[in-house]
Amino acid sequence: MNLLEVSDIRVGYGNIVALKSVSFSVPAGSLVTLIGGNGAGKSTTLRTISGLLRAVNGEIDFDGQSISAMAAERIVRLGVAHVPEGRRIFARMTVLENLELGAFSRGHKRGGDRADSQDRADSFRDDLAKIFERFPILKDRQRQVAGTLSGGEQQMLAIGRALMGRPRLLMLDEPSMGLSPIMMGRIFDTLAELKGHGITILLVEQNAQAALKLADLAYVMETGTIVLQGTGEELLAHPGVRQAYLGSS
Repeated sequence: MNLLEVSDIRVGYGNIVALKSVSFSVPAGSLVTLIGGNGAGKSTTLRTISGLLRAVNGEIDFDGQSISAMAAERIVRLGVAHVPEGRRIFARMTVLENLELGAFSRGHKRGGDRADSQDRADSFRDDLAKIFERFPILKDRQRQVAGTLSGGEQQMLAIGRALMGRPRLLMLDEPSMGLSPIMMGRIFDTLAELKGHGITILLVEQNAQAALKLADLAYVMETGTIVLQGTGEELLAHPGVRQAYLGSS
């Protein structure tokens, strides 16, 4: 069953067409990656799915419901979390405050009784404990101002903040960009762990080899169009992909 269906979307910036009839699917519980060079349209695709940009044509369905014309905040409440390129944490807030804001999308019931409030509090504490277990450095630095964290720690915080919303679809844009090889390895280990827990992931990543090794399905984008698709294993072995993105022939 496909959790996300993107069908023939076309997106433009003024007179510039950024996406041209892009179509792909994300099965529930899978990790799907989009790879391609700079300017291929990968980030634009994620921004369109999350409602930050509007497609002029085409359709985007999430769990059988059209979200093509839906406001970004409603899409978040449906369970779509977007970790953008550059992390975009709240730099002047503490680590804990960033994580608390991540849980905001769960909302609350008006007129809820004390039991409801206690259940929400317990749920928040349980999820926070899981984030601290997954990223121990965030627990150690929960009172620290987020902008003073290293790049890798900020990426962990951005992922943790998204997970606090209990997303059904986690979208990540270049999570390894600018990170050391050691920190990059930790981020990919985290993605493998999340995949193992059945979280559906749509990944845009510059490290094509690492992304394809994790991916169930993969799509290659060039100049706003999907030009190739297959399993991660198939594209790892594809001569054109190896030559263009993996540094080998």
